Amino acid sequence: MDMKNFTSAISQIAEEKGISSEKVLETIEQALAAAYKKDYGKKGQIIKAELDEKSGQVKFWQEKTVVNEKMIYSEKELEELQKSPKTTEDKEKLRFNPEKHIMIEEAKKINPKIKINEELIISLKSKEEYGRIAAQTAKQVIMQRIREAEKESIFDEYKSKEDNIISGIVQRIEGKNVFFDIGKTLGVLPREEQVLGEFYRPGQRLKLYILKVETTSKGPKIFLSRAYPKLVSKLFELEVPEISAGTVLIKSIARESGSRTKIAVASLEEGIDPIGAVVGQRGTRVQVVINELGGEKIDIIEYSDDPKIYISNALSPAKVEEVKIMPKNTALAIVPYNQLSLAIGKNGQNVRLAAKLTGWKIDVRSSSQETEEIKEKKQEKEPKPAPAKKPEVKEKKKEKKRKKKK
Repeated sequence: MDMKNFTSAISQIAEEKGISSEKVLETIEQALAAAYKKDYGKKGQIIKAELDEKSGQVKFWQEKTVVNEKMIYSEKELEELQKSPKTTEDKEKLRFNPEKHIMIEEAKKINPKIKINEELIISLKSKEEYGRIAAQTAKQVIMQRIREAEKESIFDEYKSKEDNIISGIVQRIEGKNVFFDIGKTLGVLPREEQVLGEFYRPGQRLKLYILKVETTSKGPKIFLSRAYPKLVSKLFELEVPEISAGTVLIKSIARESGSRTKIAVASLEEGIDPIGAVVGQRGTRVQVVINELGGEKIDIIEYSDDPKIYISNALSPAKVEEVKIMPKNTALAIVPYNQLSLAIGKNGQNVRLAAKLTGWKIDVRSSSQETEEIKEKKQEKEPKPAPAKKPEVKEKKKEKKRKKKK
């Protein structure tokens, strides 16, 4: 076996699969150890191999765990276990196997410094010739390890990309799920993470948010999203240099995918207009994001530490006259009568998104409604005048007094 050519071939395969050189070397060593055991070893043996990449020489050794009498079953205990299989075995004790274990006394003869529970290394004679079955075993081990290493490599790569966006091409649609080609593997866009009203066709290229990456028996599974709010903020990071540089921050985001999104931005440096930076000259930056989201409306508002100003900004494009802070994290926004429907929005969308964005429960009323309510409250507080007494009642009382005097 030409080890140099063998190593070179495996390295080339691994490079194509995106596997590290350490994994390649480990794969070859495991394959050689399996081949050695198949032809020259015994059942139960733990055989390891080490390959010198430069010389192509291979070292083989056997590993045995060092034990003492307390750690293994005695002959009597083994007989009892055989007679009564229902007997619970002691988890701390081992069934002694001479191919796996070695008594401490024997181990000390080979290595005087060895201790209990340590692995004793016994050198084995190197072999260069292997039978057909051993060669097949080595090949199977290599292919299996490469597949496993490839899965691990893909998992590690995409796990590091979680909470980021990636470009993908629609490969196929199965039921309610859409599968995207995202490079080395496929990602799945489940129904609940799709945008309502958005249609997908094979060959279509879209940007997607990597929601989570899980490992399964079939390999890594990458879950994608088009509806997650952070998709919008990540798209702005790509388009707005001030956001990627950290001079402009996206403080909060509220989204109803496919319809409308509100983003609160703030500047960390004086002289930088956060809204202007995000919108871009003539709206070029925000328009790129809108196009990527299929025409979804985006409201960009300025963040403020003052809840009154922040809530007022969040209700944009409606003009707010006053914001009153109420108990239990509730705010009352007063708007002109002609701005009431705009502040509430279609089906309450504008005020609903403003509440999500700010974290406040927002009640919107017109100034005329507020004025009427104040008048009604004043009238309720004023004391009501006593009802006037009827003349007949007064005459009856006078008549009674006259009779008493007589």
